[in-house]
Amino acid sequence: MSLVEVTDLSISFGDVQAVRGLSFSLEAGGALGVVGESGSGKSASAYALLGLHRGTGAKVGGSVRVAGVDVQAAGDAELRGLRGAKAAMVFQDPLSSLDPYYAVGDQIAQVYRVHNRVSRRAARTRAVEVLDRVGIPDAVRRSRSRPHEFSGGMRQRALIAMALACEPELLIADEPTTALDVTVQAQILDLLHDLRRETGMGLLLVTHDVGVAAESVDEVLVMRSGLAVERGPVAEVLRAPREPYTKALLSAVPRIAPEPGGAAARAVPDGAEVLVEADGVRQVFGRGKSALAAVDGVSLTVRHGETLGVVGESGSGKTTLGRMLVGLLEPTSGRLSRVDRVQMVFQDPVSSLNPRRSVGESVADPLRARGQRDESAIRARVRDLLERVGLDPEQYDRYPHEFSGGQRQRVGIARALAAEPRLIVCDEAVSALDVTTQAQVTALLAELQRELGLALVFIAHDLAVVRQVSDRVAVMRHGRIVEEGPVEQVYGAPRDPYTRQLLAAVPALDPALAAVRRAARAESTAA
Repeated sequence: MSLVEVTDLSISFGDVQAVRGLSFSLEAGGALGVVGESGSGKSASAYALLGLHRGTGAKVGGSVRVAGVDVQAAGDAELRGLRGAKAAMVFQDPLSSLDPYYAVGDQIAQVYRVHNRVSRRAARTRAVEVLDRVGIPDAVRRSRSRPHEFSGGMRQRALIAMALACEPELLIADEPTTALDVTVQAQILDLLHDLRRETGMGLLLVTHDVGVAAESVDEVLVMRSGLAVERGPVAEVLRAPREPYTKALLSAVPRIAPEPGGAAARAVPDGAEVLVEADGVRQVFGRGKSALAAVDGVSLTVRHGETLGVVGESGSGKTTLGRMLVGLLEPTSGRLSRVDRVQMVFQDPVSSLNPRRSVGESVADPLRARGQRDESAIRARVRDLLERVGLDPEQYDRYPHEFSGGQRQRVGIARALAAEPRLIVCDEAVSALDVTTQAQVTALLAELQRELGLALVFIAHDLAVVRQVSDRVAVMRHGRIVEEGPVEQVYGAPRDPYTRQLLAAVPALDPALAAVRRAARAESTAA
């Protein structure tokens, strides 16, 4: 009997049919990647494996069997026995899965005691064991820490430890690396690979990132609009996809290596007007012994019409630098000069748009701030801007929650354009988007740059996206720029070891190459 058997699964939320006639199986010890864009039904399908739709109002049809349990027919007690003991789930956002008030070790111990009749001391010992197994340093001490005291990668490791506590036969990982830096992502994927090899557990990996699937699974199932469109061995599907949708998904994935015959990065003339110039700028938070230099002696220029990519891991200082470039933060020291017309596009359009105001009114704000008072002219200008970024002008009076993530980001770009900027700083502007939506937004920015002569500073932890959009790139670490130059030079012949480390951690679309890189990382760690 297969570890997972799904037959003709259907899931609907009211009038929305999220999953339609989905069938697949997963053998014990196997790894299946479920790949698709937002709204494809991949997460809804994964939740059905643990009966998580029960009591939500969702209508679930078909048959789901996991580790011998008929999930649809199981009673509440049997489902509780399935969850954690036989099958466990790791969610995308560890902060929403961990209780902020309790120590991480106590939370793992509690899960262990739900399924095993053991003492509190034995459960605490087990919590420390699994934290140590997933690579949490000084596990005894850190088991007493609360979630906010962990980094994003460590929180994800803690969730994996919680899932492993009862030695499940199946681990379901739903977008486990989406919000992580490329090096931390590689560590988590390596960890999942090692755990599979050591424990023999099965893995169902849900992801919108085809590269993550290539790194982690044996087979891949591609979903679109609730349907399975293609399934097969991961190397075969990635090398020779049969379905047009799979081909489109793969073609949208940004690559580290330049595309054959692709456009080369532009050489911006030295005589082009300098729009921003930073000379030894520092940004220090706190005082005395607690002072932290988030940006430490950075010098750079941005010229008319060029794109400067800024890459680095969380805590490298890149977002703080971006906020200084647009004037949201003034440098603690150093010199920074900029043109007046500078705007920013933020990572999360949900938090940067007022949910109580229509998108049209949000786009109109910069126009009113510049003194425009003719409401008919303002409305006409906003409609033009919405159309310019690929949105329907008739959507002026709709609210942010009525738009998809990619559409909300287009609204953010329209709002930035309303002030007629000469420079736009994009801070992780596409990091939360699917690869196809990501490609659409970066193409839009490139088109706007060509037509309007904009300069762009593109801040991201995704090196492949930065490679695709930038003319020059600056690599940041611990508040400093460790390497800067034309994109072909930095990516083709990186000088700094940290740059080489970042590039080596980028997921490869070739599973064979992914295996070679994984072995190299393991050897480097052991050394």
